[in-house]
Amino acid sequence: MVSQLWEAFQSRRGVLRFVNSCPDTDLRTAKDGEYVKVTGVVTCGNFPLESSFQRIPRCVYTSTRLYEYRGWDSKTANPKHRRFTWGLRTAERHAVDFYISDFQSGLRALVRTGSGARVTPYVDESVVIDVNPENKDLSPEFLRWLRERNLSSDGRKMRLKEGYIKEGSTVSVMGVVQKNESVLMIVPPSEPISSGCQWGSCFFPANLDGLVVRCEDTSDMDVIPV
Repeated sequence: MVSQLWEAFQSRRGVLRFVNSCPDTDLRTAKDGEYVKVTGVVTCGNFPLESSFQRIPRCVYTSTRLYEYRGWDSKTANPKHRRFTWGLRTAERHAVDFYISDFQSGLRALVRTGSGARVTPYVDESVVIDVNPENKDLSPEFLRWLRERNLSSDGRKMRLKEGYIKEGSTVSVMGVVQKNESVLMIVPPSEPISSGCQWGSCFFPANLDGLVVRCEDTSDMDVIPV
């Protein structure tokens, strides 16, 4: 289990190092069908999202995960949940199309992350709820969130993490340029892209499937202990 967690951590670090090392593309000179990295500011499209727990409005990507800690005789969060570890009980992830205003060129492009598009998100999630089973006075908002999903609390030690990309956030997007008349778009590549080997850092290649979206704007959210 520890080795699997370490491998996942190393893989994420390797991909982020790859994303950060790629230079930003100037959309003015990008060719149709070219794989690019674009960094800029997010603007919502026609159908913005709201984050699941905190209800942050005008988001283009949201992720909410509920974890439970399993002690010696406590319940499992999932069939593979081992004792004395945190296990994922439920997860929600949503993405919609959005616009990015490119820092390099000032051009605005439509990023096609909605409608079931393949997306590899690297969006930092923060703990927004830490539930101690010894505390009987649970947050009303958290109890509402559990009820809406038919989930029980019943003395479990839980942790809720949430991440999102909201309007005004700075993101980096990696995908394929598609020019359609007057519309400039960034769409998922037809095949996964390899990050390549990083021998100096002992990172092996990772396949990046679909659009890669990187955002760090949610790392300073407050934690609510309950």
